[in-house]
Amino acid sequence: MDTAATADTAAPAATGLTFRDATAADVDTLVALVESAYRGDASRAGWTTEADILDGQRTDPEGVRAVIETPGSRLLTVERDGRVVACCQLEHRGDHAYFGMFAVSPALQGAGLGKLIIAEAERQARATWGVREMHMTVISVREDLIAWYERRGYRRTGRTSPFPYGDERFGIPLRDDLEFELLVKELA
Repeated sequence: MDTAATADTAAPAATGLTFRDATAADVDTLVALVESAYRGDASRAGWTTEADILDGQRTDPEGVRAVIETPGSRLLTVERDGRVVACCQLEHRGDHAYFGMFAVSPALQGAGLGKLIIAEAERQARATWGVREMHMTVISVREDLIAWYERRGYRRTGRTSPFPYGDERFGIPLRDDLEFELLVKELA
């Protein structure tokens, strides 16, 4: 099946979370969420901040809209009590899915929410596209974040790709050693 599910999916009742596909009406809310999780002083309330390695924006409305509108791509939006608290991108790429644009509200980080969201994203990628692997790229100097993904079953591949220096859509680097590393997880 190569189309995204459009119905809301309720997570286990104990979590109080609802998962749904983002719509164009969510763009501004999702841009604000992603920015708050990674950039600027507000991001320092959580542990996923990139404020010490990158300045500028993490994403913009055009980037979020592209994820929502691209065939084979979904921006999974997570709500609690009617409020958007997290999101992640899922993209069908042939024999695997790509996981990206993962953001959890800084005030809610460190409480286990991320574990639930990534598990649901993996479940949905398997159910929707029948893929057996999830891929992601992480800035290689983010050792704490990579370790978190390793505890979720992702493995470092050693395969890297360059950071897009000079393209401010991805931020303004504060250091000159940034690159992305591919992490992969086999999905049962």
